[in-house]
Amino acid sequence: MKETLMAAKAEQLVGDSDALPTIPTVATRILALLDQGEVNLDEVADLMLADQILTARALKIINSPVFRPSTPITSLKAAVVYLGVAHIREIILTTSLIDIFDGGSAGELSAFWEHSFGVGMVAKVIAGKAGYRDVDKAYIAGVIHDIGIVFLSSYHGDGIKRVQSRLDKGADLLAAEVEEFGASHCEVGLCLAKRWNFPDAYCEVIACHHDPYQATLDPVLCALVNLANLFWSMHLPDYGGWVSFNLATEPAWKLLKERCPELKMDEERFRYELEEAVHEVQQLVASIFTS
Repeated sequence: MKETLMAAKAEQLVGDSDALPTIPTVATRILALLDQGEVNLDEVADLMLADQILTARALKIINSPVFRPSTPITSLKAAVVYLGVAHIREIILTTSLIDIFDGGSAGELSAFWEHSFGVGMVAKVIAGKAGYRDVDKAYIAGVIHDIGIVFLSSYHGDGIKRVQSRLDKGADLLAAEVEEFGASHCEVGLCLAKRWNFPDAYCEVIACHHDPYQATLDPVLCALVNLANLFWSMHLPDYGGWVSFNLATEPAWKLLKERCPELKMDEERFRYELEEAVHEVQQLVASIFTS
């Protein structure tokens, strides 16, 4: 019953917002083209070139530490071939989200995308250590997991300030959001993702990244994002503040160990490696928002 009420409240929050953002027209056309049986990559590249901002951001992401091409990719058509159809979709989703919320405060946007790309990068690394079948999918899931937060920040800023005040006094993030809005960023994000026709697996991550055991389609993907969120928030404070945790007692870690028997990770070394990743992500975000 509580979940139903929160879902309804999320629909109301999203529906009541003036001028709800939409996926850019060029991105929508590209996504529709990618849904067809046989895809002409030249046609995809030509459509992307029609949006210079999308093209520039896509190339920056492709050349970032996330994908690490052996040599810099400067041609969009070369980038499309390098990525393949599946990853083109993911890049389009990422750049579209950046475009959708590009009208907010530069400082708030920078902090949000630093967190988002950071979680994406960490999720991709953990996915590799766990033997997950699609590490780039883990990256995209990490990037988009908190879209509910940026929506609430953009369209319900006063409420977010009151939530932050509760967090400063030690309140739980989700509980503070529910108290203020009647729904958390998970329900709000899921509502947005459905309106934008995100793939089901990504919708589930947005809804369940704080409780991966609720997931039914891909609990491992949700667990990867959950842990990446924790690890990244140890280095940079996110919306909920600084995070400390005991990996051995985390439900997401238990789930991964159950589902991914080949998982091996030296926690202390991994935490040390994240120090360099923080700098790389900050550089990526700075470049994305530079014309």
